[in-house]
Amino acid sequence: MRIYEGSPRQDWEEALRSIGAFADQEKLKELLFMELDGGFVLQGLGFQGGGADSDNFGTTAKRTFRLSDDQVGEMMDALEALRGSAHDDQPHPDLLNYYELALRIIGAYIDGQRAHDVFFFEQDGSFVLRLFGLSGAHGSSHQLAEFTKDELLAMIYSAPAQRGKKASPSGGAE
Repeated sequence: MRIYEGSPRQDWEEALRSIGAFADQEKLKELLFMELDGGFVLQGLGFQGGGADSDNFGTTAKRTFRLSDDQVGEMMDALEALRGSAHDDQPHPDLLNYYELALRIIGAYIDGQRAHDVFFFEQDGSFVLRLFGLSGAHGSSHQLAEFTKDELLAMIYSAPAQRGKKASPSGGAE
């Protein structure tokens, strides 16, 4: 997705928020994400349940999704349609929407860097990013950034207050 090169979608914050909501829905963990020319690769560990007649309760397996720009656009439209509902922007008390909220924060950071060729991986809720973008007087180069789980949780729980909403002790907004 060439966000700053004439793409119809100009917002990493919303694109990654939508991809994060998808990861939450698919119950993925330990994400790996890479930008491609026409979309993205999203990989994570997902739980695969055992069959009804099986003694197996299920296993964790690597799942890989190739998401086209059009698919991500549809995800963004679907998530936008939920705006103003109980789902919108609220951390669930048990943070069932962690990836939606965390990737939104990471997307806002990427927007601020005006970066592209995005790659990141996540482990235990912390993220390491590699971005390509402008680096001042030296032209363009790769840069690394890290977001710890504690940093992301602090930003998630402070977001309602920044929007003028009161955060509840359980993490939701009142």
